[in-house]
Amino acid sequence: MATTYEPTTAVTAFRFDNSFARELEGFYVRQQPAVVPTPRLLFLNDWLAAELGIDLTSLDARARAAVFAGNIPADGAEPLAQAYAGHQFGGFSPQLGDGRALILGEVIDRNGRRRDIAFKGSGRTPFARGGDGKAAVGPMLREVLVSEAMHALGIPTTRALAVAATGEPVYREGVLPGAVLTRVAASHIRVGTFEYYASRGDVERVRKLAEYTIARHDPELAASPRRFVALLQNVAERQSALIAQWMNVGFIHGVMNTDNMTISGETIDYGPCAFIEAYNPATVFSSIDYQGRYAFGNQPNIACWNLARLAETLLPLLSDDQEQAVALANEVLEAFPMQYRRHLLHGQRAKLGLRRREPVDDSADAALAADWLSLLQVERVDFTLAWRGLANAADGDDAPLRGLFANVGAPDAWLARWRARCASEGVSEQRDAAVEGMERAKAMRSVNPNVVPRNQRVEEALAAASDHGDLAPFQRLLDAVRKPYDESPALAPYIEPAPADVTASYRTFCGT
Repeated sequence: MATTYEPTTAVTAFRFDNSFARELEGFYVRQQPAVVPTPRLLFLNDWLAAELGIDLTSLDARARAAVFAGNIPADGAEPLAQAYAGHQFGGFSPQLGDGRALILGEVIDRNGRRRDIAFKGSGRTPFARGGDGKAAVGPMLREVLVSEAMHALGIPTTRALAVAATGEPVYREGVLPGAVLTRVAASHIRVGTFEYYASRGDVERVRKLAEYTIARHDPELAASPRRFVALLQNVAERQSALIAQWMNVGFIHGVMNTDNMTISGETIDYGPCAFIEAYNPATVFSSIDYQGRYAFGNQPNIACWNLARLAETLLPLLSDDQEQAVALANEVLEAFPMQYRRHLLHGQRAKLGLRRREPVDDSADAALAADWLSLLQVERVDFTLAWRGLANAADGDDAPLRGLFANVGAPDAWLARWRARCASEGVSEQRDAAVEGMERAKAMRSVNPNVVPRNQRVEEALAAASDHGDLAPFQRLLDAVRKPYDESPALAPYIEPAPADVTASYRTFCGT
């Protein structure tokens, strides 16, 4: 029978410097991870470990598994469960907190960035609210796949460092194998963290949290008398850029509650997430989003709504005059839609192969992009394949793109407009039109992914790992999504969308 690895001393692989634990006493509860019976390492992100300066070379396989399951303490770790509140599907919950997660501590990575190292699924905490504090293999491996895909796509995201099986059952819709995820984040400070203290009328703790957040994420603001307004502006800017990137790759977060929005601007909490296939802004895959609150096309609006909740918590810090504080907050919130559209159009221009802005204003290019998406929606065309096919069209080959449409002539009028817009940029004297088209296509292929985590492939990989202990499909899919812009015959199984009837009935789950 397998036994738990029991070291005599703590592991010294991590070099912790725990500012949150040191400076924000009372914003968390201290808690040790649960000891699990038979830890086994399922995934280790060696590249990320090296980036973090974590040296695991002295540990054998059993010791590594025990470290990432929580059985071996890491020297310098100060495990804590953060307190936070949150608006969940629009309704306010005054106390949520880390019910099954622990921040072990912070490290300064090789690039000088402070990063949290956290467990997910490491046992009950005082915030568990009746839950078991555990996690299952499937949802934890999903977080690996999707967060690594997002990282490869250049989208700010938390990342998975490791997943360890625990050797114990987790009871959800059935009996599932348990696991612990180790997650890395710029921080775990959320909109909901501010809401927790604001809802209790504790202005001084809101101020303390805001000062800490500025020091950690926006240190250039520290001496500014308007630093709290500037903090809100910076969070709005980060979120507008992030959501635009989501929209330009077809990513659906699925549960954009305020406790799932980071102040750092990283994507966090990969629960019922998915990538859109046939383009439709109303697409919802989450099994718990009955009203479509977090539908694909509603994500920008929800981001602004969440920012409004953050602004409410900061009002006492913005000005001693309530009316002026509200006016300052509204100014930031009213600017958000334009910020978002600016980031969205910047990405769309690159995806369309446009190298310069229209000379007068952005409206023509915005209309060109919007009409392209409307065409995809009407024709029920796969989002990822359509953009990739457009790159082929830039190189003179329309066939792959037209093959995506039931009516091959449907894109004719739009393609004529797009080609006229491309031609308006002129042809360099050093190359002819064919070479110019080839260069445009190359640029488009560098921003329009060929591979995203297709929903049916994700489910196949997770089922193999969870039901049969077979990690080979997971590893192959992980290798594919880490190279989203590559083209090779080996990637063919990961490019095609699911049949329409499969996508129509597809649902994702939180995994809690």
